[in-house]
Amino acid sequence: MTSEQQHSLEVHRQQFPALGNKLYFNYGGQGPLPQPAFTAIQSAYIQMQELGPFTGGALAWMTEKVEGTRRAIASQLNVSPSTITLTESVSSGCNIAMWGFNWQPGDHILLSDCEHPGIIATAQQLSHRYGVEVSNFPLMATLNEGDPIAVMVEHLRPNTRLAIVSHILWNTGQVLPLKAMAAACRQAVPTVAILVDAAQSVGVLPLKVDELDVDFYAFTGHKWFCGPDGLGGLYVRAASLDRLKPTFIGWRGIDMDVQGKPTGWKPDGRRYEVATSAFPLFPGLTAAIELQEQWGTPTDRYQRIVHLSRILWELLSTIPKITCLRTTAPESGLVAFQIEDFSNHRPFVQQLESQKMMVRLIADPNCVRACVHYLTLESELDQLVQAIEQALA
Repeated sequence: MTSEQQHSLEVHRQQFPALGNKLYFNYGGQGPLPQPAFTAIQSAYIQMQELGPFTGGALAWMTEKVEGTRRAIASQLNVSPSTITLTESVSSGCNIAMWGFNWQPGDHILLSDCEHPGIIATAQQLSHRYGVEVSNFPLMATLNEGDPIAVMVEHLRPNTRLAIVSHILWNTGQVLPLKAMAAACRQAVPTVAILVDAAQSVGVLPLKVDELDVDFYAFTGHKWFCGPDGLGGLYVRAASLDRLKPTFIGWRGIDMDVQGKPTGWKPDGRRYEVATSAFPLFPGLTAAIELQEQWGTPTDRYQRIVHLSRILWELLSTIPKITCLRTTAPESGLVAFQIEDFSNHRPFVQQLESQKMMVRLIADPNCVRACVHYLTLESELDQLVQAIEQALA
């Protein structure tokens, strides 16, 4: 990075108040909210009160802001806004997809052994309630060797209705060849639907989600986009819209006649939206996305993330007691590592946090996860590694 680029980044970072008093390496948990998002949220609450919270003017204004956020998200995923359902979180999006099937006893759900506990628990409840068979395939073992595509396909069954996988694994940082995996799954079982947990990929990877040929892609705005918590989305492929029925239902998802009686679902992704949300969050997320774009394109941001991940991975690899989970430099912003003879990394994570250095404890595999963003400074990487060396001395 040139001195001019360094200065530009430092100026850009000043719009993130939370970065002023700590070294932040937990973007995969939640990103720091930038000042323009704070301002947009506050201004929206004021505007709603001035218009009258439950008036025609407020509804029209709110609808405009919601649709602006839908367009902003769609532009980042390179999809039509009509394919985007606005949700509260990744978990909400995954639940919409997982509960929306007309499940029958003997149907099969396949998920990887690296999925988030929320996904696992939902699959277990579907099994309990509907007699759905649930199994997983050993994806974690392919982190450094092996073929994730072959392993996934090998575990499909003729009765597999839904296969679930993450684009970037939340625990190890592995980036999956999602397009090739989807194609192989459809060749093996043409009727299978594919749900992707995109918690760690949206805001990191340059995306053209339509080209991935997956059915459902659930994500959030509060991690790598650095938007407000409580707002995310679900991409539903147009061809998959009719196979997924709404589970929770409210006025935002239905069409109504002149007497206000429901006549059917909205014709697009809006059909899975329910009712009242914290609407001022929508301009907050829009502002956060717009701020990301001011610094650089999705490709620019991803290239810097990968560059910083490599630096951190190389620095950690020089510490004798540290073993990085990946044997090659990460292709995402997640750098996971283990400490020799540490059966419990929690005290280590707490010690770093007491020094204003925020990393994440991961239970499976037992490791520490440090996240780098395009916002991260190389000097911060040096400080983190120095603190780790001192903690282990």
